Amino acid sequence: MYLLYLDESGSVADAQQKYFVLSGLAVFERSTHWVEQELQNIAMRFDANDPMAVELHGSPMRSGRGKWRGFTIEDRITAMKDGLRIIANHYPRDLRLFGAVVRKSSLVGTDPIEHAFEQVANRFDLYLRRLRMKYSDNQRGLIVFDKSSTEQRIQSLAREFKYVGHRWGTTKCYAEVPVFLDSRASRLIQLADLVAFAMFRRYEHGDGNFFDIIRDCFDSEGGVVHGLYERL
Repeated sequence: MYLLYLDESGSVADAQQKYFVLSGLAVFERSTHWVEQELQNIAMRFDANDPMAVELHGSPMRSGRGKWRGFTIEDRITAMKDGLRIIANHYPRDLRLFGAVVRKSSLVGTDPIEHAFEQVANRFDLYLRRLRMKYSDNQRGLIVFDKSSTEQRIQSLAREFKYVGHRWGTTKCYAEVPVFLDSRASRLIQLADLVAFAMFRRYEHGDGNFFDIIRDCFDSEGGVVHGLYERL
C-alpha cells in the first residue's frame, strides 16, 4: 500500500494571499519507518531528551515562533532544508511528491480546496493505476491528512470521487476514504507540511530556496511530470 500524506498552505479566506497549495508525499508502507527515523534525527538536534516534543512545522520554524524562538535562524533553516533533502534522497525508489497550486482569483465560483483535492486525488490514483498496468503491481492507496476544519468536506469529496465520479471518471485504487491525524504524532505529516510550505514560499513569494530542493521529486515518467498541477 502507498500512503499519501497531504497538507495545505495558504488561506482560502485571506484576500491578501494569491495562492492556495495542497501537496505532500506518497510513501510505500514499508518505507515510512525509515523516513520517520531520519526526521527524528533532525528533531533530536533541538531536544535530544524529548524529540517528539519538536514539531517540524515550516512556518514557525522559519519565523522562529513558539518553541523555535530559542534557536538561531541558521539552525532552523538548515533543519528545514535537511528535511526536504530526505525526499530528494529517497526519490523515486521510496517516495514521490504530488501537489496542486492554484491562483485563487482564477477559480471564481469554485472552491480552491475542492479543485486542488480533485487534482491531487486523481493524479495519485492514476499513479497507482500505472503501477498496476505497467508493472503488475496491484497497490492500493490511502490519503492521510493533517487534522483541519476541512476534514468533513474532504471525506465527502473522496466518497463522491469513488462512487459518483469526478471530471475524469471515478477513482479506482483507494482502500478507504482519507484519514486525519494530529501532525504532532506523525513525522510524515510534518514532512508534508514542509513540502506545502516550500511550494507556498515559491509561488506566493518567489522564494525558491526550499522548493528547489524538491522540484524534481514530483511523480513523473518518460520526462512528463504528472504529480504537479499548476493553475496560475
